[in-house]
Amino acid sequence: MVRSVVIVGGGTAGWMSAAYLKTTFGDRVSVTVVESDRIPTIGVGEATFATIRLFFEYLGLDEPEWMPECSASYKLAIRFENWREPGHHFYHPFEWFRTANGFNLADWWLQLGDRSTGFDQNCFITTALCEHMRSPRMFDGSTSSSNRDGSPGRPTPLERPSPYYYAYHFDAARLALFLTKFATQRGVRHVVDDVLQVRQDERGWITHVTTREHGDVTGDLFIDCTGFRGMLINQTLGERFTSFEDVLPNNRAVALRVPRDMARLGIKPYTTATAMDAGWIWTIPLYGRVGTGYVYSDQFCSPEEAERTLRRFAAPDQEDLEANHIRMRVGRNERSWVNNCVAIGLSSAFVEPLESTGIFFIQHGIEQLVKNFPDADWDPRLRDNYNTRINRAIEGVKEFLVLHYRAAKRDDTAYWKEAKIRKVPPGLEERLDMAMTRLPSEENIYQHYHGFDMDSWNTMLLGLGWEPGRPKPALAHIDPMQAQAQFGRLRAEAKELVATLPSAYEYLHSIN
Repeated sequence: MVRSVVIVGGGTAGWMSAAYLKTTFGDRVSVTVVESDRIPTIGVGEATFATIRLFFEYLGLDEPEWMPECSASYKLAIRFENWREPGHHFYHPFEWFRTANGFNLADWWLQLGDRSTGFDQNCFITTALCEHMRSPRMFDGSTSSSNRDGSPGRPTPLERPSPYYYAYHFDAARLALFLTKFATQRGVRHVVDDVLQVRQDERGWITHVTTREHGDVTGDLFIDCTGFRGMLINQTLGERFTSFEDVLPNNRAVALRVPRDMARLGIKPYTTATAMDAGWIWTIPLYGRVGTGYVYSDQFCSPEEAERTLRRFAAPDQEDLEANHIRMRVGRNERSWVNNCVAIGLSSAFVEPLESTGIFFIQHGIEQLVKNFPDADWDPRLRDNYNTRINRAIEGVKEFLVLHYRAAKRDDTAYWKEAKIRKVPPGLEERLDMAMTRLPSEENIYQHYHGFDMDSWNTMLLGLGWEPGRPKPALAHIDPMQAQAQFGRLRAEAKELVATLPSAYEYLHSIN
């Protein structure tokens, strides 16, 4: 039996893994986290997407318990600015398209929609909530979400999060500290020390890690949460890392923490991704400050130029703010589970911060590990199933992100011109070609689970300007009354929610 798990590396990945394993197995499996206090975490203010809510629910944590401890705020969507052209923006929300006569409102918008405003303003309630900076919760804690049939929203499996639910922004370092306390109180052993050596047996399986002050730490299963270093999976086991730089352009980032008067300026309940000359800038509003960073390609921009650009954009009068420069390892291991070692987080894979998938990869990885947890026989089929599912999710996210650059209409700099001719993953070119004729359905987007469904693919294509030349012909033969009624109900519901929901700042202030 596998009775002991050793997690090497802390941070968000290590402590999310420890908390989840201890919640799942209790005292039946011992969990130890070995982390150095000399290695800083990369997180500078994380954005997530809606599946993260299920993680906290699984741990039994209510929002008022953990959000104030992590400077957390709500995220209803991503606002994309300047990806189509300077001055243009649209939202990618956590909301499904409604349907009428078997066709979703994206299709009906192409047939009937008001082109004087964006499709997202016509097809989603979330857009209005973002524009008016509303909270997704009433002061009594009730949520504004509902399901397709109008019934109250309820937690759903990871593979199908509820419509216009929400995600979070939080300080990754503070979340790691919170989960450290949560996990250690429940029995996780915490070893603060430097790992000097990783020992293996004659099969190549890891037997123990040797630390500077605590000696040998042994275990049955080892989890590598050492970030881009990949101390166990790459440096010790020699697993091959496959780069995505042939299809994804960005390989560096520079980040700042910017203080902000939230009481005066409010809190925007969304992440902003602003296209720049050589990449894009994220803006993540936390409770009390903003995390911001420029993600770019060093082929088109130097680190010094990137920092100057970010400071002008986000903090022009605050030269004392320390900049954090990050060299990103973009790609994935061929296998994230090798022998008795599983890599989770940055040691497994990373695409880039666009669409906020870093925390999702951690959550997906640890959930899949529990589903495929080994026994005394170490059935290789469990390992192979794990690797297949992890790789499929990563490849799907990669393809979805490449779509952002290839489909964006912007082409005014060398960076954006190059994005149009860059290599694309197999299958994406065909999907994009098809999308010039009709919006994709569930059958012709990337077929394996990767966190993004048809609604997300269609939202990004329409927002970026890659839309069909004409509506679906069938709609010309269908009475549009149902669709017009749906558009009307959506506008009415949005107006009511804007009028009744508190602002994001007001609600967060009430629980902090």
